[in-house]
Amino acid sequence: MSPMSKHASWERRNFSIVPNGKSWHLGPMKSAYELAMGRLEKSAPTVTLSPEMKAKIAEIDSEIGAKIAEKKIFLEGEIAKASPDEKDAIRRQLASEIARLEEKREREKEKVRSA
Repeated sequence: MSPMSKHASWERRNFSIVPNGKSWHLGPMKSAYELAMGRLEKSAPTVTLSPEMKAKIAEIDSEIGAKIAEKKIFLEGEIAKASPDEKDAIRRQLASEIARLEEKREREKEKVRSA
């Protein structure tokens, strides 16, 4: 294979014909990632957050994180004192409480994002 044919095949691999209205033009090929991100941007456009929104989201994260830590500390103390039968019930309660608080966190953050 000559150096010229290598160059020609490189051009064919890295460029594609892209529709431009009614005509076609040669444009750079996009990776699967770039194509997927383009489709995602069309279906769910990126939301830019103001500094106030970012601060409110950080506050929500901090508050809910503190509540989760409080529940963990309390219920892990209860687990240490409990009998083996009670330990499983307390662990399930802890998992349930954490899941509930995580859902609350996401709901509140979504309210801020959509405002």
